[in-house]
Amino acid sequence: MLVAKKYVISKHFDGEPKPDDLTLETFELRPIKDGEILVEAEYLSVDPYMRAYNTHLPLGSTMLGGQVAKIIESKNPEFPVGKRIHGYFGWTTHNVLNPDEPSKDLFNAKPYIVPDFGDLPASLALGMLGMPGNTALYGFLEICKPKAGETVVVTSAAGAVGSHVGQIAKMHGLKVIGITGSAEKCKWLVDDLGFDHAINYKTDDVAAALKQAAPDGVDCYFDNVGGEISSTVISQMNLYGRVSVCGSISCYNSGPSNLPKATILQPFVLSNQLEIKGFVVLRWVDRWMEGIEKNLAWIREGKLKYRETVTEGFENMFDAFVGVLKGKNIGKAIVKF
Repeated sequence: MLVAKKYVISKHFDGEPKPDDLTLETFELRPIKDGEILVEAEYLSVDPYMRAYNTHLPLGSTMLGGQVAKIIESKNPEFPVGKRIHGYFGWTTHNVLNPDEPSKDLFNAKPYIVPDFGDLPASLALGMLGMPGNTALYGFLEICKPKAGETVVVTSAAGAVGSHVGQIAKMHGLKVIGITGSAEKCKWLVDDLGFDHAINYKTDDVAAALKQAAPDGVDCYFDNVGGEISSTVISQMNLYGRVSVCGSISCYNSGPSNLPKATILQPFVLSNQLEIKGFVVLRWVDRWMEGIEKNLAWIREGKLKYRETVTEGFENMFDAFVGVLKGKNIGKAIVKF
């Protein structure tokens, strides 16, 4: 019988996640039944949302997350041995599951066979050709409804989603301003990805730098961080501006009773008649493969560039995860099993 490993939630995160909040356990996998498959993790995703959703799961649960896994045993003809599969199997090395059933977590999503990416790495199914890619594509185009000649600001701009949004915006003829947390990331955004401007929020006066980069104001804002930076951006938006709220990283380590304070937004929202809309990407689950195919075509055409921060070893999952929360990654952060 195969012995596998998993990270179990022993304590809910309180403030910055601590190593003893999760426990690495071994467990035995039962034999598969008709309709089931046995999968082995190949690449595992670490994402900021995991910090926010951790407290929604009961203690003793497997830490949530997506992965690309290989099917190593199958009693389901639609999911043959050797194929790669994407699913929300959590922080585990192996799983026995029925792929026709949705995951038993907050996503309630069914796994799917990873499309053939040709010479591109399968890990992209956790990035540009997966959830972050569809988040960028639909979250920006469907909510911000950008028009050529407009100006967009993207926060957490060097992350998996933000870097993707900025490139889509450039394709659609927008002026793109990224806000990120290091000189290295600013250089990558401008020199490699074609952003028009990049602001280092750790060293720059964001309000002054934004006013200089966008003297005519901001039309679209793709918000990954919330907090005072978002208030600053929204205060400089134009009439009928659109805000797509994807995340709020600035408060993920804060509890409901100690959320960070930020400048009130309503005067700017009211006077400029702004439209602010939050979203979860599974809103477009019925168009999932359409998004993957669109992003794949853009990569093939050289219009999208990707970058991955890869951590080797399942035992380093926690460190990779905390690294994302501290902004140590450039592009998509993944763990290679």
